[in-house]
Amino acid sequence: MSRAACDIVIRALDPVADLAAVEDCYARSADYWILAERAPLDPGLAAQFFIQCPPGCDPAHSQRLGLYEGPVLQGLAELSFGFPAPGDAYLGLQILAPEARGRGLGRRLLAEVEARARAAGAAALSLAVLAENPRGWAFWAREGFEDTGFSREDAGSGHVLHRLRKTL
Repeated sequence: MSRAACDIVIRALDPVADLAAVEDCYARSADYWILAERAPLDPGLAAQFFIQCPPGCDPAHSQRLGLYEGPVLQGLAELSFGFPAPGDAYLGLQILAPEARGRGLGRRLLAEVEARARAAGAAALSLAVLAENPRGWAFWAREGFEDTGFSREDAGSGHVLHRLRKTL
């Protein structure tokens, strides 16, 4: 059995105990952050992972998940509830470290996110994808997400974000 098949654990992350692991995962995923932020990784960004959520959502009810391969945090997901509409779930972030990409781990993390959203009673899962991220766009399309037609320009980065949605 491959390592990916037997040593993968997805669990809730703790803002104190897991901060160093999140910082390390962010640093190894610098390619994404350069694309998303159009700047080098801000060292304080990892701490923000534990408190940010979409408008109108309660950070205390959001779920911060980590995908561990053995002792190494290889992926992160932030799941919030009540955005863009009551009863919806929102995937604010899902990233994998480069060495974890292309191995089915993103699909595995997404399956856990979807299961948690369903368990919380969400009817749909939404997310935003950067127009400049064709690999991300292709992944979400393969996983059944559809373009809602809603897009906006992020004032901070200048990116165009497209909202995608999947009925659960």
